[in-house]
Amino acid sequence: QRCRAVMLLSGRALSAVWRRPGPGLGLGLPRARSALAQLNAVLGAELERIRDAGTWKNERIITSRQGAHINVQGSEGAILNFCANNYLGLSSHPAVIQSGIEALDQYGAGLSSVRFICGTQNLHKNLEAKIAKFHQREDAILYASCFDANAGIFEVLLTPEDALLSDELNHASIIDGIRLCKTNKYRYKHMDLADLEAKLQEAQKHRIRLIVTDGVFSMDGDVAPLKEICDLSDKYHALVFIDECHATGFMGPNGRGTDELLGVMDRVHIVNSTLGKALGGAAGGYTAGPKAVVDLLRQRSRPYLFSNTLPPPVVGCASKALDLLMDSNDIAHTMASKVKRFRSQMTAAGFSIGGMDHPICPVMLGDARLASAMAEDMLQRGIYVIGFSFPVVPKGKARIRVQISASHSDQDINRCVRAFLEVGRKHGVIP
Repeated sequence: QRCRAVMLLSGRALSAVWRRPGPGLGLGLPRARSALAQLNAVLGAELERIRDAGTWKNERIITSRQGAHINVQGSEGAILNFCANNYLGLSSHPAVIQSGIEALDQYGAGLSSVRFICGTQNLHKNLEAKIAKFHQREDAILYASCFDANAGIFEVLLTPEDALLSDELNHASIIDGIRLCKTNKYRYKHMDLADLEAKLQEAQKHRIRLIVTDGVFSMDGDVAPLKEICDLSDKYHALVFIDECHATGFMGPNGRGTDELLGVMDRVHIVNSTLGKALGGAAGGYTAGPKAVVDLLRQRSRPYLFSNTLPPPVVGCASKALDLLMDSNDIAHTMASKVKRFRSQMTAAGFSIGGMDHPICPVMLGDARLASAMAEDMLQRGIYVIGFSFPVVPKGKARIRVQISASHSDQDINRCVRAFLEVGRKHGVIP
């Protein structure tokens, strides 16, 4: 009985401790539960608003390798994939896969370290040298993703004495990187050279001026006017930075990107791009540019200094993809005819296709619910596409972003167009 009394008193005392704020902790258990309930209520209301707006994003589950033909959980048979960034079809290329296996066997699964501690292998240095050679730049530095590369560059290079001029439709990773940077920021209208020039004139009072633009804008597939941008950079003594994630590997005569396509490789100063799209599709990003820039990034770029190094199998895959591209650009050269086939047939049918002659072919619809419903109907017809809506694109600019790959056959493209015709007529988008 004495033991029971002690236990009861102890339990009451412990309960009292949890109920009242204590020094350092501040909250008892009931109040902590109340705070969690409040958070759940706030988040629940926000999630409901997303559903009501028709912008909820479901994640379909793929049960096969990435490629033009995939298997999707809940769907019967092979599905044609028309929304991957797998521009050259290298994500499941046998030589790329084999190179990843060999790197895994020789170098292990990972290094459990950042680069400057014990996370640099000859594999990483060789890939950086290969990237620099491919882009015809002095040096290159690897990141876990191009998002990290964009997040880690501007705050290192620019100070309150400098200025950054950014296209208003630049990728979210560029925008986030700019937010971290304590420099003077100017945003110019999308691909508007007159507005860019006005901003450059205003920025003349600053020490360094850096123009920042996507080479290809990922939602619309439009190509930045790099020649004219470089003309302005020369006129106003500015530097030019481009994000080439949707251009590296297949834009330009040798797949080096929009700067090669437009003949300004020697006038663009810094290139950021990805290994996670055309170059094998696994992961990883990089900065290529002047050696002094790369050296400073190795010393001060926070995503580089505080993120684990790229896993060896990823490096092996990307390295082999670059080898294939530099050995022959035949794969990239097949893209133009495939893109033309899709765009011309869709336009003739009455669809509005955004962008220029790029594998990104946005089917413009405007309404988020419509884009989502049409994407689901396309899947029922064996075509995997996704509706894009706010906040990925501006409100009122919802679309289905179709992406053409070198691995698509003409028959694949024809089948995709036929499905769009059926679904478009069903929803009243085309007559």
